Amino acid sequence: MPNIRLRITGMTCEHCARSAEDALNALPGVEAVVSFADSLADIRTPDPLDQGLLLDALAAVGYRAEPMDDEAPWANIPGNDGLHIAIVGTGSGAFAAAIRAVEEGARVTLIEGAEVIGGTCVNLGCVPSKIMIRTAHVTHVQAHHPFPGIAAHTPAIDRAALVRQQQARVDELRHAKYENILAANAGIELVRGWARFEDTHTLSIACADGTEKRITADRILVATGSRPAIPDIPGLSDTPYWTSTEALASTRIPGHLTVIGASVVALELAQAYLRLGSKVTLLARSILLSREDLAIGEALVRVFEEEGARVLLHTVPESVSHDGTEFVLSAGAEEIRCDELLIATGRQPNTDRLHLPAAVETTANGAIVIDDHMRTSVEGLYAAGDCTQQPQYVYVAAAAGTRAAINMTGGEAALDLNVLPRVVFTDPAVGVVGLNEQQAREQGMETDARTLDLENVPRALANFETRGFIKLVTEKKTGHLIGAQILAPEAGEMIQTAALAIRNRMTVRELADQLFPYLTMVEGLKLCAQTFNRNVEQLSCCAG
Repeated sequence: MPNIRLRITGMTCEHCARSAEDALNALPGVEAVVSFADSLADIRTPDPLDQGLLLDALAAVGYRAEPMDDEAPWANIPGNDGLHIAIVGTGSGAFAAAIRAVEEGARVTLIEGAEVIGGTCVNLGCVPSKIMIRTAHVTHVQAHHPFPGIAAHTPAIDRAALVRQQQARVDELRHAKYENILAANAGIELVRGWARFEDTHTLSIACADGTEKRITADRILVATGSRPAIPDIPGLSDTPYWTSTEALASTRIPGHLTVIGASVVALELAQAYLRLGSKVTLLARSILLSREDLAIGEALVRVFEEEGARVLLHTVPESVSHDGTEFVLSAGAEEIRCDELLIATGRQPNTDRLHLPAAVETTANGAIVIDDHMRTSVEGLYAAGDCTQQPQYVYVAAAAGTRAAINMTGGEAALDLNVLPRVVFTDPAVGVVGLNEQQAREQGMETDARTLDLENVPRALANFETRGFIKLVTEKKTGHLIGAQILAPEAGEMIQTAALAIRNRMTVRELADQLFPYLTMVEGLKLCAQTFNRNVEQLSCCAG
């Protein structure tokens, strides 16, 4: 009897495999064994038998199948037909990789242990945080706008209603951008459970029902993301502190919120709660946004204090306790009491439960070390996103996932992070790209820089909102733009223009000669570029 092997798509559990197996064995003379873990059917058939009958039998119970050449390894079949890629995680990097790998002809198995798919950004990070920040902005504008002809008032806030709206939009986006894509793509199979490595090509999946599955793949991509990192402060672990997850989901606005941290998440959520009505104390280990130009952090301290926050720089609590009602933080001679405590001191990679092969190189905190092709130190094993040493931004993860898929399917794609625009969604917002003066000097470059206060930008004047500045850094010898630092309400919308200028090696003079629409905030880039050669205060509006 001839032996036939079929690759089956559409199975989601062991019951599916049994249904497929029964459908095949119902054919006269057929003996079939179906493996859910491998998505394969091994079949003995009478001779002769039209293989179309096998495919029709599987189609009748809802599965697609195609014959496999048992003599050839999957990875060597022309066009990647039969190439099996396993991806651990279902966030942006994982989905970007899965979609591209299927487009390149591979079969993909996604593995997820969490209750919902989609990763941090859509569920617990970017999307809900920006919705919350927007609600806080609307609240603040109603009470503190700069127009005396409009009565200002402090609005009543129904935080529970806001959270319901926020979660509804999160659910909508997860459904549209993840669940629907998965359902519509027969080349991607989702396996529920927590993965760990048995060897460099084999994963063991611990399922919620207590069973285990084994998946063997030609290539494996780790895209497991990250989680909040918790500092080792005495007593902290015994308290009901918040991370960003709890802060975004809370239906209560605390009377006094203390935030430990001074980077993106800490500043965004601290200001949001401040504007929603909380008293806020912010504790920074050093300064605000310590990796950026010093002027940005200094300006944000002034902004936060003007809005009523208390900012304590170079302050780390020596201990934290909770008495059942409030938190008590000991910081030197001072005791800080608050209703809620938010820990926002960075994130750590989700790699500790993977049992990574010993040969995989990682950093001290468990981040997987990869090259610009997303390759790890182990052949055939790739990684992308927040579980690696790359910058923790969702758009970096997605770009890395796409390029990893290209490389896993025989292509050649590198990820260039030399020009990486970054945004902090405070108000004013922070937008940075390229090098600041200190970073350039550390690389041995001689620089020239100019700073333009927003009071010199016509749109900022028209908005009656002049807090902030635009700073451009150039390589002094050539005049090429090498960095931009912006503190402005629309910094996130402005920074990409500077990124494109740096990417295309524009000089500051060439940037100054470009046409920018008037009255726009991005025109400030042109004005700042003009300050390298002239006094813009002496120019008329729209001066070219």
